[in-house]
Formats: sequence, structure tokens, C-alpha cells
Amino acid sequence: MGRGMALQASAFPNGFVAGIHAVGWALILPCFWFLDRLIAVCKSTTLERTQRLEQECYLHPLKVFFGSIIFFILFLVTAPLAFLGFLLWAPLQACRRPFYYHRETPSTPEKETHRGFELGGKASFGFATANLCLLPDSLARFNNLGNTQQRAATIGQRIVQGVCRPNIRIFVDSPSSCGTLSPSNSILPTANSSSYGATDKQAQPIVGNYSDSADGHVSVQKSSSVVVCVPCDDTEESSTESPSPIFNSNHNSNQRGRAGHRSAPRALLSQGLRQQDNVPWEVSSLFPANVDIICLEEVFDKRAAQRLTQILKPVFGHILYDVGVYACQPTCSCSSFKFFNSGLFVASRFPVLEAQYHSFPNSRGEDALAAKGLLSAKVLIGQNQKQKRVVGYFNCTHLHAPEGDGEIRCEQLNMVAKWIGDFQAANRQPDEDVVFDVLCGDFNFDNCSPDDTLEQNHCLFEEYRDPCRAGPGKEKPWVIGTLLEQPTLYEDDIITPENLQRTLEREELRKQYISPPIPAAGLPLVYPESGQPWIGRRIDYILYRENSISQRCQTEIEEMTFITHLAGLTDHIPVGLRLNVMMDSDHAD
Repeated sequence: MGRGMALQASAFPNGFVAGIHAVGWALILPCFWFLDRLIAVCKSTTLERTQRLEQECYLHPLKVFFGSIIFFILFLVTAPLAFLGFLLWAPLQACRRPFYYHRETPSTPEKETHRGFELGGKASFGFATANLCLLPDSLARFNNLGNTQQRAATIGQRIVQGVCRPNIRIFVDSPSSCGTLSPSNSILPTANSSSYGATDKQAQPIVGNYSDSADGHVSVQKSSSVVVCVPCDDTEESSTESPSPIFNSNHNSNQRGRAGHRSAPRALLSQGLRQQDNVPWEVSSLFPANVDIICLEEVFDKRAAQRLTQILKPVFGHILYDVGVYACQPTCSCSSFKFFNSGLFVASRFPVLEAQYHSFPNSRGEDALAAKGLLSAKVLIGQNQKQKRVVGYFNCTHLHAPEGDGEIRCEQLNMVAKWIGDFQAANRQPDEDVVFDVLCGDFNFDNCSPDDTLEQNHCLFEEYRDPCRAGPGKEKPWVIGTLLEQPTLYEDDIITPENLQRTLEREELRKQYISPPIPAAGLPLVYPESGQPWIGRRIDYILYRENSISQRCQTEIEEMTFITHLAGLTDHIPVGLRLNVMMDSDHAD
């Protein structure tokens, strides 16, 4: 199914229908919550088990016994009310729009536009994607993650802390005498600033005691660019092949344009920034500064989505959440009942002009209980030097999860390609310039597992460029897997952003915590090939396409980032991508 529409804040056509829906959900919620607690009290995370052993707490069996009885009784008592609520709630899903849209009114219109093309014909855009596993608490525990509401608040705070920090660039003439550099804590704001509290390892509490302020708010400071030049006395000959220039971001992302660039020295490091295959990349313990659009997956829990919205809205003024459909889909059909939405959540600094959601019709097994699909959005960037409107397309998805179902994922990739094409054809205007076309999300297959060969050879990768991919079934040597082994989430080596960063940069440690490739059925796994690094499963993607943007535009990769800022809060490693776009003002319109 697909629904495109003018954006409205509510998912319902009028306040009366929204009110009936709210009453129905209010009747369902107590029963749902007691069932959630009934399961959660019986299922502990490895962190909770470790803490009980350290504290020599032997009362947990009593807690499980009495908690189970109490929550089960309360579940039974509230079940009749939940049934009545269901009779109100389910039919209303037929007239529900597939998402809520939150728009934060800016103090001035310029705050949500990008003037880079208007002033200099150049601009830089940052994107990020992360799978958060924000399921109801009981279900999240089966992924070794608990405390969904507190995790949502902490995740939102860390994202804000990262994207609002100063954009620090450290240039080093040679790595041989200086080593890898990171921004000094003396450069970053101190722990007194609530916006940047997570940058100091000593000030950040251990995961499990999640920071959860009463309102979930963090103060937002205006970001800026800081350039630190570090000379080194090193006479080593520079490479004969000069790397592609890398451009600094200036001020905040909405006012940012590339006023100029400097050629890269023999080594260019920004929090560990390196360059291989003409792709600058890094493993960062912080979310990239000045991210413009972020896509989150598995934000299934409604309260968690609302909490994220409240925390992120001062930075990302345009948010699509609670994306998907519920109840019988297609409407009036009992063939597929959706208990959960798609889990997609998109936060953008730029106004969303159009948005469309499609639900995959071919899911099966446990995945059929959620309305996974594709969300496409068209955002307004600003104007170019000829006062022509500048826009971008952003698409996010979450594909079928179970291993061995490559044919289903390939069918979904076919749908994704078609739906994106239809959306852009329907919404493209002749009097506007398209400057980016990005597709991201959790694809649930990697580019190194023999079991994923079918997906690795899909034609989508001929349309969209994957910066990490050398070819079908072959990653570039610097790439890092993004799926963590769930039983190890609270090990010392990966419990903090700094520890996880160091672990990912060391191959021998990395292979202990990143999920290994999946062998083909009935065949032994030979991995890695001789002389190749151990990478692991990278199932989180950010792709971009150039043949669908304006012919006047040229795109280059400024930076690819593997982000460890959410260590201990999710079983995925977020990824980020920053693109530089140059617009030729002399090109014929």
C-alpha cells in the first residue's frame, strides 16, 4: 500500500476521530502495560544478572514469583476494558494516516533553510542512521536490552550532544611522529554544560543507570567549527597520489556553505579521520556534528517515540514518527494483523514538503507482526543563486529480518526501487533543483555473508552508491561491521563510547564483538579470505544516488562515520555520511 499526502500534524482527519482513538488506546494501555511487565519481570539482561551477582542479591526469585502473580492478576482484571478499547481502536485504523508530523516553528525562516547554494553554489549535508531496538521493554529484553523509556531518553540526549558540538578538525602533517589525535577535552565544553556531558567518559554514568531527566530535555548550544592545526617535524616523502580535498563545515548546518577548501596534508585526522579508496572515514565516539537528517529504526514503542520527539525537536524541527499502519492490513482483511508500526522515525532540520509510506506486503513469520516498509520524504533546502528552489529526497527502510529469507528481501528491494521512483516522479517539479537522493536503513543483510549472495547482487546497488562496498560480496578493507553480538553488549571493551571506539579500531578485539558472516546452507564458512581484514556483518546502510539529482550538481563524499556514541544502548553501530554538493551556476537550466 502507499499513501502520499499534504503533511498534517495528526494521523487522523479530525479531532473527533483522534479523540475516540485516544479513548480506545487509553483502555488498552493498562492491560498492555501489565502484560509487558509480566514478561519483563521474568526476563533479565546480562547487565542485570551481573549486577545482582556483584551486589550478592538473592531476592530476585521472590521478585519474579510475586511480580508474576501480581502482574498476571492485573492483566486479567484489565483485559475486559482492553477488549472494549480494541473495539474502538481497531476500526479507526482504516482512516488513520501512516505517520504523525511534528513541526517546530522556527524563530526566523532562515533557521530551517540552507543558504550555501544561494551564497556560494556549494553546500554540505550530513545524514545518519541507527537501529535503536526501542521495542516494548519485555520484547527488547530478548535482545539483551531493557529499560526502553530510559534508553530512549538517553539516546535522544546523546544524539543532541553529538550533533550540537563544535565541529573540530585536526590537521596533522604526518602520523608517524604525532599518532592518532582526538579533540582534547580542553577544546570541548566542560561537563558543566548539559549539552556535552556525554563527551567526558568520567562524567558519563555506566549504562544501566540511564540518565533520565524529568522532562528529557537537554539545552542546545549553537554549534561552530574549530580547526586545529598541529605541525609535525617529519621529513617523510608525501604520497605521489594526492587524496581528494576535504572541506570544513562552517558554523551550523543551516548556514553552512563551503567558503573554500584546503588541500589535505599528508595525513588528515579528525577524531581519527583517515582516507582510503578516496573515502575519508572514521570511528567516532560522538555523533557527527551538524547532522541534517537522521533515520532511526525499530522505534516501535509509542511512548519512546514521543520522548525522542520531545528531546530532538529543538535541533531537528521536522519529525515524522509513529510511521506505519496497524490492525488488519489491507483494511477489512484478517490475512495480516499488524501489532506494531514500521519502527521508522525521521528527524530533519529541513521542512518536509511531501512524504509517503509504503508497507511491505510479503513479510512473514514474526516480521509480519510489524508494518515494516519504506518512508520517502522530500525536503526543502533553500534557494540557489538564481532563486530557484533547492530540494532533496530522503528515503529510509527496514527490511525483512530472518536469516535465509533472501528472496523476500530481494522482493522488498524491488519494491523500494519502484516506490522511490514513483514518489520522485509524482513530486518532482520542473522549477527546482534536486541536490541529494539518499536511501538508508537496516537492510538485514550484509556484503560478506555467503548466505546473503542474492541480496548482494541486487540491481539497486547499480543505482545507489554504497561508499563501503568494493563489489558484490566484497567490502572495502577499512569497513567495520555494524551488528553487535547481543550477549556481549555490556562487556568492558564495548560498554562506553570510548571503549567501543578503541575495540572497533583493533581487528583482534573487533571480531569478538561484531557478528560474524552467515555461511551458506550446508557449507563451511571460510572468512576472511587470505590477506583480507576481518570486518563482520554490516547491515546498516547509507546509500546515495547521483543520476537522479540535477545535472548541474556534483557530489563527493566528505566523510563516512562509524559511531560508537550509543554504546550499551543498542545492538547496532550507527553510521553517518556527509556529502559535499557543488552546483554549477553557469550550467543551462
